[in-house]
Amino acid sequence: MPKSRSKNARDAALAAAVLTLLAGTALAQTFPTHSIRLIVPFPPGGLNDTAARLVQPYLEQSLGQPVVIENRPAASGIAGTETVAKAQPDGHTLLMVASSHTVIPATTAKLPYDAEHDFAPIAMVGKNPYLFVINARLPATTLPQFVALAKASPGRFNYSTPGAASQSQLITELFDQRAGISMQHIPYRGGAPAVMATVQGETQFSVLSPLVSLPQIESGSLRAIAAGSLARDPQFPDLPTVAEQGYPEFEAIQWVGLLTTAGTPRPVVMRLNAEVNRAIRDSDLIRKLAALGISPAGGAPEDFQRQIASEIRNWTAIARSANIQAQ
Repeated sequence: MPKSRSKNARDAALAAAVLTLLAGTALAQTFPTHSIRLIVPFPPGGLNDTAARLVQPYLEQSLGQPVVIENRPAASGIAGTETVAKAQPDGHTLLMVASSHTVIPATTAKLPYDAEHDFAPIAMVGKNPYLFVINARLPATTLPQFVALAKASPGRFNYSTPGAASQSQLITELFDQRAGISMQHIPYRGGAPAVMATVQGETQFSVLSPLVSLPQIESGSLRAIAAGSLARDPQFPDLPTVAEQGYPEFEAIQWVGLLTTAGTPRPVVMRLNAEVNRAIRDSDLIRKLAALGISPAGGAPEDFQRQIASEIRNWTAIARSANIQAQ
C-alpha cells in the first residue's frame, strides 16, 4: 500500500476513534434524560429491596432524575429480572440483584434470559459473609467441634434453609462434601422460619445471612461458629472464617449489586458505576449498610462481571453433583 494511502487510513481510523470518544463523553454528560426505573425482583423488606432504598436517594441526587423503585416479586424473582433483560439498553432501567442471581441459573432448567450475558454489570453495592450457625445448646463452639459431633452421630443432624435450591442449600451441600459429613436438608419458607428452626432445635445447623440471623446470635439463641468470607469480615472481626478452620479457599458470601440491560453504551455504564462507587463511600450509607451486616464493595464493572460468571460456574457444578434442582 502506498505511504499516502496508508497515512490516510491511519488518519481516518484516528478521526473515527476521536469521534467515538467525543460521542461517548457527550452521552455520559446528557444521561439520564428522564426518570430511571429501579427494578427489585423480590417483595419489599428483603435484602434487594433494602439495598435499593438505601442507594436510591444518592442516585437521584447525583443523576438529577427521579429513581423509581418497582417491586416485581413474581416467579421467585425471575419475572422482574426478565423485565430488565428485555428493556431498552439505554441505562434507564436498572436491576438490584443479590447473589441469588447466580444461583437461579444453576438450579433452574429453563430461564427466559441469560443471567450472565443479558445484563451489563454496573457495580457490586455491598457484601457480607454467610454465617454458619448452630443451636446454642450443642456442645460446640468452633466449626471443627461441630464437624466432630456430626461425624460421631451420623444421620442425627439436620440443617435448615430459607428454601429448596437456595444458596444456603448449595453452600451447605458443598461444606458437607468438604467436611465428610451428611446432614438432612429441611427447607423452610424464608429466612425467619429457617432461623427459628435452628433456635428451637428442629434443626441443628444453618447457613444464613446476617440480616436474618444476627438478632438471634446477639440474644444467645444461636451460636455463630464461622463466617463464609475468605478473610475475616470487618463486621465480624472476632468470628473465624471457614477457610481458617481447616477448609482452605472455602468462600460463601452474599452480595447485592446493580445491573442494567446488555448493550447499554459503555459511557452510560461507567457513569452509573462512578455514582454507585461515590455513594458507597458516604459515611452515612456505610453506617446504614453496617447495621445490616453489609460492607460496601464497589469496584469496576469488569470485577462484578467476573464474580457473576465465576459463581454461575461454581454453583452449577455443585447443583449437578448434589442433584439440586428448583421445582
